[in-house]
Amino acid sequence: MKGAKQTTLRDHVAVSGIGVHSGSPVTLTLHPAGDDTGILFQRVSRDGSIEREIRADVRAVTATEFATVLGDAAGPLCSTAEHLLAALRGLGVDNAVVEIDGPEVPIMDGSAAPFVDAIDQAGLTARALPRRYIEVVKPVRVSKDGALGELLPNQNGFRVEAEIEFDHPLIRRQSLALDIEPVAFRREIASARTFGFMKDVAKLWSAGYALGASFDNTLVVSEDRVLNPDGLRFADEFVRHKMLDAIGDLALAGQPLLATYRTVRGGHKLNHAVLSALMADRSAWRVIEANESARRPRGQAQIGAGLLAPAYGPEMA
Repeated sequence: MKGAKQTTLRDHVAVSGIGVHSGSPVTLTLHPAGDDTGILFQRVSRDGSIEREIRADVRAVTATEFATVLGDAAGPLCSTAEHLLAALRGLGVDNAVVEIDGPEVPIMDGSAAPFVDAIDQAGLTARALPRRYIEVVKPVRVSKDGALGELLPNQNGFRVEAEIEFDHPLIRRQSLALDIEPVAFRREIASARTFGFMKDVAKLWSAGYALGASFDNTLVVSEDRVLNPDGLRFADEFVRHKMLDAIGDLALAGQPLLATYRTVRGGHKLNHAVLSALMADRSAWRVIEANESARRPRGQAQIGAGLLAPAYGPEMA
């Protein structure tokens, strides 16, 4: 069976920035956590007292229209959690406490790279208990309005196969398939930025969204070119960011997935629908425990090994 101990951070680390939608300043602090904690979000006041806490779980998703929002019956706790969750899952962090003093995870540069840097600064350490995985044992599929998402069995690890299509000359159809493990996540996915279209900006602002968006944190696309002075980080940065979002959204399974996720023209809403469909079908998955005597599945970090975007609307991601 798959091998690995649960992991957590070696030390705490903090990052500060603004919310891409609210434009408000926010500080986020990552703390070590014990076995089986998972990823626990705590909303704290300015004096550091804990106001509310929510475990990062698919059942805690309250909205997916413009970003992945976590909350409960009392209302939203934090928005735009997907980039941070992708960094934690991509680097194999099982347990952490996320303190946040505002309504949004800071957008940073629009990618997961700043969170990867923060996790590297804190370092990782193994816990006592073996890691548990959610193994998909039969296909689960959701399709709607030309979009498709499906989770397929994959005993070897976690793989994402993403395809997007936009009626725009710089994007058109892009596809990418990747086994998600720490080295590949760092090199191929972490630095891909969220993107949006200039033609939608006024509408978003008038609706109270994207108030913190800028060239510093968003790839802005006009009718025929990227407006950011530094251009693209990858020729296909758009599909890479969609893959980043999917990794973060599927981290809300609560435990690493042994599965292949295939998404066509998807986004936060579809990712959430597929994961919800999986969790609702108890015959489609099982929880298995790592066995240290067997090889480690791809997509999970080992201690000592080289160190797992908000969608603004139908055409913004």
